[in-house]
This record gives sequence, C-alpha cells and structure tokens, in this order.
Amino acid sequence: MKEFFINAALTKAINDYQSSKEQPDGILYNSFLTVVIRLLVCLYSELDIINPLMTDNEEALKSNLTKFGYKKESLEAFFNDLEAFYVIDRKNEEQSIKEDNPYFVVVQKELIDMLIAKKLNFHLTEKEVKEFFQLLYKPSSSNPLQVSYNYLTAKDVYEVENYFKREMQDNVKSIEVREKRLLPYRAYELLNYKISDIEQMSSEAIDKINHSVYDFFKIRENAINKEYLLEKSIEEYERSKNKVTTGNGYVDILLIMGVICTAVMLITVVTLLVF
Repeated sequence: MKEFFINAALTKAINDYQSSKEQPDGILYNSFLTVVIRLLVCLYSELDIINPLMTDNEEALKSNLTKFGYKKESLEAFFNDLEAFYVIDRKNEEQSIKEDNPYFVVVQKELIDMLIAKKLNFHLTEKEVKEFFQLLYKPSSSNPLQVSYNYLTAKDVYEVENYFKREMQDNVKSIEVREKRLLPYRAYELLNYKISDIEQMSSEAIDKINHSVYDFFKIRENAINKEYLLEKSIEEYERSKNKVTTGNGYVDILLIMGVICTAVMLITVVTLLVF
C-alpha cells in the first residue's frame, strides 16, 4: 500500500476517525480532520468513506464522493485544500506565532457544497441536515471544543454558519409539475374508479391507472391512435353489456320469444279490461 491514501491529510483524517469513534467526547474525535470525516459520513455513509481506504481504491472514493452531483474538479480542489489546511496546522503546532489558516473555512464551505449537491440532485432528509449543521464550526455549537477552535482559527466566526444558511435558502430543488394525462372519464368508471378520486391523484398515480385501463381493453400504449382505439373499445364494451344475451344463440332465441309472448299477453289483458 502507498504511504498515503489520496494525501497525508485525508489518510490521517480517516485513521483518526477510526481510532477515536469509540470515544465521542475525546479531543481526537472532535478535532477538525476527524470532524471532516464525520461530515462526509453524514452525507454519504461510513462504508463509502472507509472501505475505499481499506481496499486501497482511490477511484472508488472519488466515485462515492461525486455520486450526488459534486463535480470531479471540485473534489480535487477539496482534497488539495484539506492537505493545505493540514500543512499549515502542523506548522502552527511547532511555532508560537500562529499563521492564519483560511482553509479551515474553505474546507467547510466545500463540504456544504457537497450537501447542496445532494439536496439538488438526490434526496436530503431533515435528520441529515440537522446532523450536518450540528457538526459545523460555529459560535452556536453545543460542542465547547468546536466553539473554542472556531474562535481561535476563523477570522469571522459566523462565516461558515452564514454560508450554510444562505446556500440552503438559495438552492431550492425545483420540482417540475407534470400535466395530468386524463383519459375519458367513462374509462375510469368502467374499472370502478371514482372520478372525484381520480381528480385528486398525482400525475404519476394517474399514469399507473391509465396503464391498467389500456391493459383492460388490450390496447398497446405505444399505439399512435390509442385514444381513438380506446373510445371505440369503450363504445363496443358498453354495447355488449347492454345486449340481452346469454351467450348461447338458441337460448337467446327462446329468451326473445319469451319476451315477445309476455308483451302480447300483457296487451291482450289490457285490451280485455278496457273493453
């Protein structure tokens, strides 16, 4: 296996996460590099982040981190910025006068961008958003270690929090409302659907019922003249239901003769009563 997986910063971050996750109140578990992995696990899954390192498959990690629409070039920038943070952070540990580390904020903003990509292109639960927001470094954090580190490292302690709120507000997933494709109401009634129920259904639910209607009348949905065929099928179906028939020609003749005889008898009785 190579000395580093992607780079030194990510390798240390994943290793620190694995060695400290059983001590959630410990300093290492709440250190910045470990929190970066916790944010990634929140967005993706632990398997998506840890397994590629265990199998030494960098491409698998890159594929996992871009599966919700985060761009490959943005991901490479994220890796580079995480490494840049780590380089400055190690240097600051060895000197009394600390150097500004802008990558502390930059990396968090990039993680927020990953969140937004998932929001716009996939599905983001309220639980995921809440957990993600809690892990960000901000003055309102319930974690005193994060609050103090944020004040020590960020020039503007509210920058990450404000960026999160602005991006969540500005990036709203647009849902295209597709027009409902309704068939003649009589088609639904023949299959025992209530028109009032049909009118309240979504276009997707109506599509499924339309499929059932075409299937009932044995009409191919890809037929060019399917609407015409449906109208004719409904007419034919209703004519066949209105016919007085038993399905047996000989019995039908006897049935019709019986109806005629009954009518003649009624006329005769009425005539005798009148005269």
